[in-house]
Amino acid sequence: MFRHAIGIAPADIDHMGHVNNSVYLRWVQEAVIDYWEKIAPAEAVAAHLWVALKHEITYRRPAFLDDVVVADVLAERVQGARAFFSTIIRRGEDVVAEVKSSWCCLDAVSRKPARLAREVARRFLPD
Repeated sequence: MFRHAIGIAPADIDHMGHVNNSVYLRWVQEAVIDYWEKIAPAEAVAAHLWVALKHEITYRRPAFLDDVVVADVLAERVQGARAFFSTIIRRGEDVVAEVKSSWCCLDAVSRKPARLAREVARRFLPD
């Protein structure tokens, strides 16, 4: 599990006084990329890019400007050039949102799908 700190900015708040639903998508994208950049070796980070293919977000509770929230990211599996992640956004013990997402790994030069080396994928997958 990888923990990513999230900051809530005034621009994240919508007309109803809570974090706009679209902001959660940005948070998940930032959290997964931060996870990749911190866990993968530098040469793998330089050689690969990630593009989101699908996000399924279940909103549980609203988040507000002064809340302290984090995203807990877990890589569930790697299949070919695709990786599947689960992200839980929390405020303390409360689950604010749950996100299932799939991503495609791209070669940084050709921008074509690329499989991760097994030793790189193993860094992310639960034992």
